[in-house]
Amino acid sequence: MVLEGSSEALCPPPSLELRPSCNKSQPSPPLGSCSTPHDGLFPGDKEPVKYGELIVLGHNGSLANGDKGRRRSRLALYKRPKANGVKPDVIHNVSTPLVSKALSNKSQHSISYTLSRSHSVIVEYTHDTNTDMFQIGRSTESMIDFVVTDTAGSSTSGGGGGWQVQGAAGEGVGGGGQSAQSTISRYACRIMCERNAPYTARIYAAGFDSSKNIFLGERAAKWRTSDGLMDGLTTNGVLVMHPAGDFVSEPAPGVWREISVCGNVFALRETRSAQQRGKLVENESNTLQDGSLIDLCGATLLWRTPTGLRRTPTLKQLESLRQELNAARPQCPVGFNTLAFPSLARREIVDKKQPWVYVNCGHVHGYHNWGYRKDKGHNVGLGGTAPASTGERECPMCRRVGPYVPLWLGCEGGLYLDAGPPTHAFCPCGHVCSEKTVAGWSQIPLPHGTHAFHAACPFCGTWLTGEQGHIKLIFQGPVD
Repeated sequence: MVLEGSSEALCPPPSLELRPSCNKSQPSPPLGSCSTPHDGLFPGDKEPVKYGELIVLGHNGSLANGDKGRRRSRLALYKRPKANGVKPDVIHNVSTPLVSKALSNKSQHSISYTLSRSHSVIVEYTHDTNTDMFQIGRSTESMIDFVVTDTAGSSTSGGGGGWQVQGAAGEGVGGGGQSAQSTISRYACRIMCERNAPYTARIYAAGFDSSKNIFLGERAAKWRTSDGLMDGLTTNGVLVMHPAGDFVSEPAPGVWREISVCGNVFALRETRSAQQRGKLVENESNTLQDGSLIDLCGATLLWRTPTGLRRTPTLKQLESLRQELNAARPQCPVGFNTLAFPSLARREIVDKKQPWVYVNCGHVHGYHNWGYRKDKGHNVGLGGTAPASTGERECPMCRRVGPYVPLWLGCEGGLYLDAGPPTHAFCPCGHVCSEKTVAGWSQIPLPHGTHAFHAACPFCGTWLTGEQGHIKLIFQGPVD
């Protein structure tokens, strides 16, 4: 195992002692802020080169408070006007008290591994003209391209499990409680994209801070590899799951793995923040593919390639599907009033004509305030925000008892597996999309912060219930 890009540039002597660096290129240029479509435009180019897009699960098209700058629910990564990638160059063995002096060059990227109070290893990185680097994390500092915060659905859902994680400052967060502190690292991970076709994207744990350094302290899981190099894991880890097959044509979940600071792939640790690493998985890589999932312990991201995105519906197509649904004039089979899905802009606000569904059978009705079997005081008022649960009700069509919830169209097209008609809904949240999309996501176990793995709705993060986690919707057409 070797560090990515380190074959000849490292030039390590047998003793790996502190020494002058070997032939080094110019220092890495400072990391830019958020990537925008204009960042990839070059003179004479018709359109920018897109590497792919990152989509945060649990946000149906935008953050609750709206997308602002680098803090958003979706980010496209474009080829930068000038490469800002880095690769390993020189290894230094130093006394721990001298680490700060050894890292005094603010224009030099480096990773510091603290082995003990008296011994540290520093790996210096040099500019790589063949790659672009994008950094992801909770920090709002300028070197972070994509600011990600905890997704409520992934940490507040109930359920089993027992993974122990630590807060950003090292405080323990029990598996059964909710953390008041984010478990997402300020500098969670980085993605390196090759600037030349086929524009391969690779993920690495940890990102460089404002001083262009990554520090792995004494408590972090770290080790010296068989060839004398260093590697390590971050506190709560960066987990990745590649799809077992083609994400769109043959959706099937793969196996969750952990990615190291140097991009190697390992089996999961016994607990999320354990110091003992899992077993090295030599036949798997850190190369992202369409449908790869990245979990940052508090938020899960989906990677979509340009090819994969071309097979998903655009916002305009989703609006057309909504209008087609409403043009069919579905009616409540009891009240005979015409139902209509509200505008995509009116998310989570229950509309007067909104369709509702009995999630255990799929019969679609208009809103009515009767049929309760328990929790009678828990209901949704029209014009208000829907709570997580609306109690158990008896369907007047088939007499099956279960949750009764409003239906919402899935507005984030990047989460769809195809552009099929919205005929199915996730249970119990009521987000509507295509049959292939609900079937695919219902198979995928997602990490939930301090808990174990569980399938969840990609649009809101709610844990799926029922035998399949989704239901086919049964609409009644107009009687005339």
